[in-house]
Amino acid sequence: MNGKVISVNISTQKGTSKSPVPEIVINEKGVNGDAHAGDWHRQVSLLAKESIEKWAAVAGREVKWGEFAENITTEGLTLYDASPGDRLILGNVELEITQIGKKCHGTGCAIFREVGNCVMPKEGIFARVLKNGVLKAGEQISLVKK
Repeated sequence: MNGKVISVNISTQKGTSKSPVPEIVINEKGVNGDAHAGDWHRQVSLLAKESIEKWAAVAGREVKWGEFAENITTEGLTLYDASPGDRLILGNVELEITQIGKKCHGTGCAIFREVGNCVMPKEGIFARVLKNGVLKAGEQISLVKK
């Protein structure tokens, strides 16, 4: 299964939307300079354009890349159909999927307060870094099932 990266995004505070940047540096802790980097299983977050567009259609408004706090916005893969243990090859970066979805923090989350809902709890995926590298929009993604 293949797709591509359409945006790479970063934020310095947890619970806030991320902003698109030209490139991200991915190291053993996650995205360099991002609030979610660290020694844990959710170092990098990914969300598919298809999931964002589905939510935007229901909400009746446009959603910007990174608005749901995803580090990597993708196109062409149904990310939430992947399983923990599957791997993603993104350019020269390799990630292992560790979690599908997450608990919603509701009104305690700036994204929920701004947007009124969140797609990450059901369709966002989280990964840990297996191979460091630099990632930009336009890079190809391959999903390798475990």
